[in-house]
Amino acid sequence: MRDLLRRTVKTSGLVAFYFSFSISLTFYNKWLMKTLPFPISLTVTTLLIKFFIAWLCRRVIFCFTHQQPLVIGWRTYSKRVIPPALTSGLDIGLSNWSLLFITVSLYTMSKSTAIIFILLFSFIFRLEKPRLILTAVIVLIMGGLFMFTYESTQFDIEGFILVISASVITGIRWTSAQILLQKQELGLHNPINTVYHLQPVMILTLIPLAFLIDGRYFATSNYVIGYTDLGTLASSVIVILGAAGMAFMLGVSEYWLVYHTSSLTLVISGVFKEILTLSIATTVVEDDTLTAVNVAGMVICLSGIILHVILKINQMRREEEILKSKHIVESTKVLLREDKSDDSTDEEVLYEQTRL
Repeated sequence: MRDLLRRTVKTSGLVAFYFSFSISLTFYNKWLMKTLPFPISLTVTTLLIKFFIAWLCRRVIFCFTHQQPLVIGWRTYSKRVIPPALTSGLDIGLSNWSLLFITVSLYTMSKSTAIIFILLFSFIFRLEKPRLILTAVIVLIMGGLFMFTYESTQFDIEGFILVISASVITGIRWTSAQILLQKQELGLHNPINTVYHLQPVMILTLIPLAFLIDGRYFATSNYVIGYTDLGTLASSVIVILGAAGMAFMLGVSEYWLVYHTSSLTLVISGVFKEILTLSIATTVVEDDTLTAVNVAGMVICLSGIILHVILKINQMRREEEILKSKHIVESTKVLLREDKSDDSTDEEVLYEQTRL
């Protein structure tokens, strides 16, 4: 009983830690886009800060453990790391850009459609087998999103296209990331190593977009080079550092949650996180009036997400049973080999005694 209570408290604490950074970062980015309307340049800046934090953490770990930091060869890096890094940069950049135009509630609902594209790309890369029930998941989510956006009071087509594009890229991102993380020998299951190796490509991916879209305005604005007083510059630096720190801690909180519990806990927590985000966005933070059709669409969309989670739970349980069965078979084979070895030894001893 005491052990169960301890595990419950520990898991609840980890989930709360994950919720706090994930939900806070969504609303913080929305506020930041209003305060500093330079989404791509801000994303590049926060990625640079995250890379520096990861580098610093690796150096500190080396000083205490004297273990050499992980280094990946260029051939492996180009094949395994660049695809998820490229898509991660575009996903984060477009997502932040969309927050200039749409509400957090529409952003959250639209980003939840990433499940559709993750499934589609899982079919393409043969990580998942097409099934009728998965088609039902896709129909529920797409139908619910259509109803949620139908005659929405704050619908913006430009922002909607940006966030849906980000969702498509999210599908490629997490599919390629799954392939990357399954390669345990790379050592990228540690979030610090992952951030350190992914950030350079993410930064290089977004720099051309920053120059084309908002880079020159960001550099010459009164928030950066063209600042009018040190107070303005200091406040800009503080809010950007806040965004970078929260983004870094979000990655760490996700890793801790999976490491100390399971990826299943992260999936289930993600559903409740989206429900909580929508509740806060529609009732506390934003003045976004929802019609009965919008609410029905939200419920249908979340039903599709929950159905996908249930399917994921069953799949994980089946995989665990298969692994247990394989372990039992392997253990039985080892025992049989040991018995045969003992029998052979006994026969040799008996033969030697007979000869004597």
